[in-house]
Amino acid sequence: MENDAGSPQGPVTCGSWIRRPENLNLVVLGRSKRGNSCPALLQIFSFDPITVSLSTSPLTNFVLEAEEGDPVAIAVHPSGDDFMCSLSNGSCKLFELYGHEANMKLLAKELTPLQGICSQTCITFSVDGSKFAAGGSDGHLRIMEWPSMRIILDEPRAHKSVRDMDFSLDSEFLASTSTDGSARIWKVEDGVPVTTLSRNSDEKIELCRFSKDGTKPFLFGAVQKGDKSLTAVWDMSSWNKIGHKRLLRKSASAMAVSHDGKYLSLASKDGDICVVEVKKMQIHHYSKRLHLGTTIATLDFCPSERVVLTTSVEWGALVTKLNVPKDWKGYLSSICSRACIQTHSQSSFLRP
Repeated sequence: MENDAGSPQGPVTCGSWIRRPENLNLVVLGRSKRGNSCPALLQIFSFDPITVSLSTSPLTNFVLEAEEGDPVAIAVHPSGDDFMCSLSNGSCKLFELYGHEANMKLLAKELTPLQGICSQTCITFSVDGSKFAAGGSDGHLRIMEWPSMRIILDEPRAHKSVRDMDFSLDSEFLASTSTDGSARIWKVEDGVPVTTLSRNSDEKIELCRFSKDGTKPFLFGAVQKGDKSLTAVWDMSSWNKIGHKRLLRKSASAMAVSHDGKYLSLASKDGDICVVEVKKMQIHHYSKRLHLGTTIATLDFCPSERVVLTTSVEWGALVTKLNVPKDWKGYLSSICSRACIQTHSQSSFLRP
């Protein structure tokens, strides 16, 4: 699905996959207001794995109030029963999904600790769903227990402005990056800073994702070094950088790791995506000009298919089948056990 000049709806600002308990993959999209006749809204679409496409019409729409502003970011809880949406008015709302595909509804709930707190550029749940983190354009970082909303970390000066963040597979650490190019590691349970990742004066660490395969505990980062775009890797046992590689070769706008941890994907600021096999750090898929000439805002792996969701303001939402092996082996049932046995071993797949 795409936006076009004659679309009666506003541009897509954010999106995410939703893995439902009934083994359905849905997509939630946030759209900004367009003029006086098209309000900001959230939409849920079904996904057909055979045709690799989203439904032409949404299963349900939720119209946002004018004073709430536009959707900024979406974070889906691992249960697939609800998701959080940050809004441009500086608040976050929780949306619960009710019903089945033929009769689906969204119920909105306001969460007092997340009202009027400045626009949250990044929001995310931990892999086990027990923690929630939000980072604002004002640099304020919050980590909370879920669903109790008990504050674990409330740091107003975590960054200049939060650019990106991600929980480790075992939910022990949170990595966060800033618009000034710095990156910090936080101990989730204690809500304390662990370290600031080292970088050269000409380097900016822009995006971050933890490994998710349960055997190699690494942190991946999209690094801009002058006019070069690099993908760097830090070892979680020491937080030392163990290597880097040029993959996308363009400035990255989004980063994602597949749910089974086998693939890493990068999206560029001019519409390309590449998908890399983590074990060998080799490109297995490259889509050039997928969102021609525009920044890809959302990059998200489908929970159970080798498919990615991408969104941009100009081209809307696209689902793309990846040219990689189909080797999913029921990772959903074993993800918790992989998290528990994660070992801190070095790997030689990257060298400086």
